[in-house]
Amino acid sequence: MPRNLDLTALRAFVAVSDAGGVTRAAGLLNLTQSAVSMQIKRLEESLGTSLFQRAARKLSLTPEGMQLLGFARRMLELNDEATARLASDAFEGQIRLGVPHDIVYPAIPGILKRLSVQYPRLRINLSSSFTTLLRMAFDKGEVDVMLTTEDRPGPGGEILSQQELVWIGAEGGTAASQRPLRLGFKDTCIFRPTAQAALDAAGISWELAFEGDSEQAAEALVAADLAVSARLRGRWPDGTAEITGQGLPDLGNLSVCLYAAPTARGEAIDALMAELRLAYGG
Repeated sequence: MPRNLDLTALRAFVAVSDAGGVTRAAGLLNLTQSAVSMQIKRLEESLGTSLFQRAARKLSLTPEGMQLLGFARRMLELNDEATARLASDAFEGQIRLGVPHDIVYPAIPGILKRLSVQYPRLRINLSSSFTTLLRMAFDKGEVDVMLTTEDRPGPGGEILSQQELVWIGAEGGTAASQRPLRLGFKDTCIFRPTAQAALDAAGISWELAFEGDSEQAAEALVAADLAVSARLRGRWPDGTAEITGQGLPDLGNLSVCLYAAPTARGEAIDALMAELRLAYGG
């Protein structure tokens, strides 16, 4: 008949291994030293092997202890995940997060993953679009927390950082040297007015190479060297690169701003806001 390992004893075992001794582990577990020592002894007796080498007042894992440590971590992780997910007092609810598509990576996937572990019964819905459309959704109450890229924040907005806007084109392309300069922007792209105004001020003729609401189509046009566009530095799509040395005007900086709806309150909202400030702060 299979034997069952005591999860309480395994937690003590992992704590002693991580802390490097029984005394500190007892403090971390809020137990007495004798209670921790007894749990380790019972675990060793149940397995019929020594888990620690005791020499010169220091503890180190035996080969068997090192083997058990990996299993113990996995068992405790599954236990903690199950109890958190099923606990009746776990945080429940929904957060609707809006993020411009060009700044979703690399930060947002990690943020969402950490929140899902911390609040396993929380549902987070992500909307990714241009700032103009996100602002409209936010004003309608369809978004709880929102990041934007804009010249300056609107009411209630908090500037997290300044990001440089640059010209992009196909890797090794020639579209930037053509006149009139052909522009590949989605109709609602907030970068388009900035680019057009900069070209007008520099006396560079331009024309729209794309009209429509498909960001993928506009990006494909640029990657095919049929137009140029603008993105925040380091955040351009595959197949494109920053344009340099072509005499195009400087596009300045845009602010990454953070907004929260007046009704967005609570521990999970605070955790999300803290994560966003850390990831996108200057």
